Amino acid sequence: MKLSKISFVLVTVAFLLSGTITAQISRSQLQLNTITTAVPFLLIAPDSRAGGMGDVGVATPADAASIHWNSAKLLTAKPKMGLSVSYAPWLRALVNDINLAYLAGYYKLDNQNVISTSLRYFSLGSITFTDELGESRGDYNPHEFAIDASWARLLSNNFSMGITGRYIYSNLTLGQYVQGQESRPGWSVAADLSVFYQKDIRINGLEKANIAFGAVVSNIGSKISYTETTTRDFIPTQLRFGPALSMDIDKHNSFVFGVDFSKLLVPTPPVWARDSTGSGYLFDPAGNRMIQSGKDPNVSVVTGMLQSFYDAPGGMSEELREINFGVGVEYWYDKQFCIRAGYFHEDNTKGDRKFVTFGAGLKYSVFGLDFAYLVPIRQRNPLENTLRFTLVFDFEAFAATNK
Repeated sequence: MKLSKISFVLVTVAFLLSGTITAQISRSQLQLNTITTAVPFLLIAPDSRAGGMGDVGVATPADAASIHWNSAKLLTAKPKMGLSVSYAPWLRALVNDINLAYLAGYYKLDNQNVISTSLRYFSLGSITFTDELGESRGDYNPHEFAIDASWARLLSNNFSMGITGRYIYSNLTLGQYVQGQESRPGWSVAADLSVFYQKDIRINGLEKANIAFGAVVSNIGSKISYTETTTRDFIPTQLRFGPALSMDIDKHNSFVFGVDFSKLLVPTPPVWARDSTGSGYLFDPAGNRMIQSGKDPNVSVVTGMLQSFYDAPGGMSEELREINFGVGVEYWYDKQFCIRAGYFHEDNTKGDRKFVTFGAGLKYSVFGLDFAYLVPIRQRNPLENTLRFTLVFDFEAFAATNK
């Protein structure tokens, strides 16, 4: 494939601005209708590379943390084996003991198969529980974690698929009684299904270029409950897709541009019918709350995934507002030093997360170090005023230095 320099400029500009389409919808007279799920820590960008690029990672070049973003792209990783360790403080402006730790690694069995695994641990710090009289019932350390195992296979020269299994554990109350019911740890099992396509292209004036597209449906799994009741909450099943463009300008300078779109595949809360006073709900003969607009959210996981594309009370315009996007860019000099930047957008009726990210990376012999910093635009963010970092190990380089 060959593009002229003019075409290349137009494609690059369109690539960077494509995510702004969803931001053009008028927000006048819109009501808040945020989608919430259990174990939202699964949606936090765990590594500093993607964290510095506006949470973009579904089609960018593979690294050790790719099992989170798209395990299918691990077939394109250059080292045969990789490992990364990440750490991100959480709510550091308020407390100093909440954090997310992430360990991920992969190993290429051959040119067509790769396996990977990861451990994500979210510590909520120390919390003192009290009873109705304010008496202390002890200090506890609520925590959540997820363990992943993945396998990906190359199906053609340019196309690969991956599947990831996940065990999720969430212990937030450590057996405390909540509204008269004894709480318990919640757990679930889930899976990710991912695809990745990449192809080298020719662009006049460039040494090398590659275009890629990735898509993944993550956290397809059972609902989770923290009590013995039948009430169970959806986990954050999510669709993520987008393209990436990698370019080697010359032997020393290279760029990566990426755009990620994402949407939760769980039911949107409906608008419940209210009585004439507006202070109470209306109920049907069976005792269930009546719905004014939207769909019943009390459905199975599979039904909820399908329903998520058409159940918004505001119709298709609200469905489009549920699509988030991130735009990111990465620049490398001599494969040794890089800087990153990105932007993430969420509609103000769906959570209003809007932030700019910055990042940097260093690579020296057998290891690399990535940093990420987030600047909120519209509202406070748990990651603001914090520096996230990731340590990446290159075992092939380590073996080469010991020969």
